[in-house]
Amino acid sequence: MSARPVDDLCDQFVADYAAADPMAATAMGIAGHESQWPDLTPDGYAERERLIATAHRRVSETQAVDEREQAAKDAFLERTTLYLEQYRAHEPQAQISVIDSALHDLRATFDLMDTSSEQGWTDIDARLADLPQALTQYRATLSEEAERGNIAPARQLREVAAQVRGWTGQTGSNPSVFAGLVEPASKTPLGDQLSEHAAAATAAVAEFGVWLETELAPRGRSKEAVGPEQYARASRYFLGAAVDLDETYAWGWDELARIEDQMRQVADRIVPGGSVDEAVAALDADPARNLPSKEAFRDWMQELADTTIAELAGVHFDIPDPVRRIEAMIAPTTDGGVYYTGPSEDFSRPGRMWWSVPEETTTFSTWREVTTVYHEGVPGHHLQVGQTTARKELLNRFLRTMCWVSGSGEGWALYAERLMDDLGYLEDPGDKLGMLDSQGFRAARVIVDIGVHLELEVPDNPFGFHPGQRWTPELVWEFMRAHSRMGDAELRFEVDRYLGWPGQAPSYKVGERLWLQAREQAKQRKGAAFDLKQFHTDALNLGSIGLDPLTKALARL
Repeated sequence: MSARPVDDLCDQFVADYAAADPMAATAMGIAGHESQWPDLTPDGYAERERLIATAHRRVSETQAVDEREQAAKDAFLERTTLYLEQYRAHEPQAQISVIDSALHDLRATFDLMDTSSEQGWTDIDARLADLPQALTQYRATLSEEAERGNIAPARQLREVAAQVRGWTGQTGSNPSVFAGLVEPASKTPLGDQLSEHAAAATAAVAEFGVWLETELAPRGRSKEAVGPEQYARASRYFLGAAVDLDETYAWGWDELARIEDQMRQVADRIVPGGSVDEAVAALDADPARNLPSKEAFRDWMQELADTTIAELAGVHFDIPDPVRRIEAMIAPTTDGGVYYTGPSEDFSRPGRMWWSVPEETTTFSTWREVTTVYHEGVPGHHLQVGQTTARKELLNRFLRTMCWVSGSGEGWALYAERLMDDLGYLEDPGDKLGMLDSQGFRAARVIVDIGVHLELEVPDNPFGFHPGQRWTPELVWEFMRAHSRMGDAELRFEVDRYLGWPGQAPSYKVGERLWLQAREQAKQRKGAAFDLKQFHTDALNLGSIGLDPLTKALARL
C-alpha cells in the first residue's frame, strides 16, 4: 500500500481527467495533450462523469494517513460531490452564457498555448484544424439537451452570438481572433497551413454563432431566474459551503451601505464637500491618473505588479521564486472584464492577468485599477494560485492544478485588496476610492444575484430603491447602474454575466467575509503568538478549496 493513498488516488484522477479533457489539461498547465480537444458529444460528457464518480468512490473508501491528507480528502470529496450533482442535473452539458461555456473554453484555450516553438505552432495548427469537429460535437450536445427542455435563456444565446461576431471579425475593428493568433507565424514554414486552418476555424465559429441565434435562441428560456433548487446547488458549487441565502441577501444590503458611507468620506478628501460622483469626475480628469492607450495601461499594470511583488516578498509574504514572475496581457477579445490565468505545472507558462478591453473604452484611469492589480496579481490570485502550484511537497496534484473554488479564490483576492489598504498601500485617496468602489460593486452583486434568481422582494433599504418590488433583469440594470462607475458596455456584460451564471457573483464578498472571520478566530486562538505572515503562509498552503473544508483546516492551524 502507498504511504499516501488518498494523494495517490487524487494524482491519478488528474492524469485520467487530463487525458479525457485535453482542454482542461491546457488550462491546468498539464503537458502531453496540447494538440487535442475533448469529446464534446453527450457520450464524452458521460465518460467524464464516470471518471469523477469512480474517483469519488475510491477516495471515499480510502483512509487518510494524517491530518494533511484528511484535509485533502475532505476537499476532494466536497468538490467531486458537487461535480456529480451538476452532471446529474445536466448543467455542464447545457451551460452557455456570456462568460461560461465550452465555446468560450475552446476559444480561450489558444491564449494559453505555446507560441515560442515549432512544436507549439504545430499543436496550435492541429487544434485549429479540429475545431470545426469539436463545434459539431458541442452542437449535438446542446441540441440533445434542448430536446429535453434543458436550455439556456434566450438572452444569453443571443449575446453569445453577438460575441461570436466580434471574435470572427464580423463586427468591430479587429480581425478574427484566429487570424490574429497565427499572424506571428506567417513567415514560418507552417504559416500558410496555419492561415488556412485559422480561416476554417473562423468560418466554423461564425456558423456556430448563426446557429445559436437563429435555431437555438428562439427555443431558449424567456425566464432567467433559475429558482431555489438550482440556485442553492450553484451557490454551494461556487462557495464550497451551504450558506443561509436570506441572511446573506440581507447582509449584502448592510455591507453596501457601509462601504458607500466610507466612499463618501474618502470623496470628501478628494473634493471637499463634494459627492462621490464629483470625486470620480475629478480623478478621471486628472492627467496624472490617465494613460493614452491600452498598451500603455498594460505596461503600467506590469510595472505595478512587479514592484508590488518585490516589496511584499520576504516582508509580508513568503513568495516562492517561480511565483515572482507575472505577465500583464491584453486579451484578444473585446467582451470586457479582467481575469487571471494560472501558471503551468513547471512555470514555463507564467501566471497572467488579462484585460479584455471593450472597443468603446478610450480612457484608461489608473485610480480605478490599482486595486485590480492587487486582486489579480500579488497578493491576490497570482500569489494564491502560484503558491499552490509550487507546493508539490505539501499538496497533491488535484489541489495544485484542478481544485479552484470561487469562494476561496475570489474571496482571498478581495481580502487581499483590503489587506493592501491595511498595509498602507492605498494611502492615496484616489486609489482608496478605487478599492472601495470595487468592494461596493461586489457587495451590490450579492444583492442582485440572489435577488433576481430567487425572485425576492426588494426590502426597505437605505437607498430608497423600489421597496416591495420583485427583482427583474431591468431592476438589476437600474440598481447596478446606480451603484457602479464603470462604462455602459462593461456594465452590460456584468449584468448579463449574473443572469447567465447564477451563484458566482456573490462568492467574492461571501468568501472575503469568511477569510476575515478565519483571521479573527486565529487571532483569538493564538493571542500574542499570532503572526499575520505565518497565518497567510499556512492558509495559502491549503490551496483553493471549498469554504467548508477550508474552515475546518484553518481551525486546525
